Amino acid sequence: MTESPLRITDHDAVRVITIHRPERLNALDSATLDALHAAADAAADDSAVRVVVLTGAGPKAFVAGADIAEMSGLTPAQGRDFALRGQRMMRRFERLPKPVIAMVNGFALGGGLELAMCCHLRIAADTARVGQPEIGLGLVPGFGGTQRLLRLAGRAAALELCLTGTPVDAARALQLGIVNKVVPAAELETETMALAARLAAAAPLALRGILDCILVGGESGLEEGLEYEAAQFGLVFASEDMREGTAAFLDKRKPVFHGR
Repeated sequence: MTESPLRITDHDAVRVITIHRPERLNALDSATLDALHAAADAAADDSAVRVVVLTGAGPKAFVAGADIAEMSGLTPAQGRDFALRGQRMMRRFERLPKPVIAMVNGFALGGGLELAMCCHLRIAADTARVGQPEIGLGLVPGFGGTQRLLRLAGRAAALELCLTGTPVDAARALQLGIVNKVVPAAELETETMALAARLAAAAPLALRGILDCILVGGESGLEEGLEYEAAQFGLVFASEDMREGTAAFLDKRKPVFHGR
């Protein structure tokens, strides 16, 4: 039986998914793409999981990219299928109804940056480096890199990173808006898990509504997006969590949310 490329552990309501291919710097091959997609499905279906953290094994890499050894022999049709396979997996994480945090512990290059960008939040070690170096291989980013980088960092930065292929350090990534926070490498896990625990204690239905408003409503025009937001706002009024949150505020106590 083939060993899984993932290590999955639960810490209360936080599920940590670790890509465990340290000998290949956690490169994404077809088996890993499929395992990640299945892990996203499982996290979505598990009511005990409120937050997901994605990271890579070892001190060097989050994910160093797609598996070049596998890609090198693909035909044009197979290359397109491989790109679509990766895009579907990343879209699954992006549309997960629970917050997904990328814990970027090292190199996030090519498919690695693409995987980090599909997460809702990104915390990077100060030693991390990110980039889209596909140009050096005669390739185009294929797992959503051109599109998400454009939306996160803007046209100028997307063109710079994709056309030159030159990675940037964590500080520049923060400046460009590619990551949300940079912390010392020794504090990365502590900081990430603290954020995950904070989100896990929040109202799950409200979290889901916020994700939908930004990720779904944000893909439409302003008027349509505002209508979508108002609809989501109204829906949470039917929840016990909304009653608990407002009552706790008025009672000057900490709310306890149950996701219903």
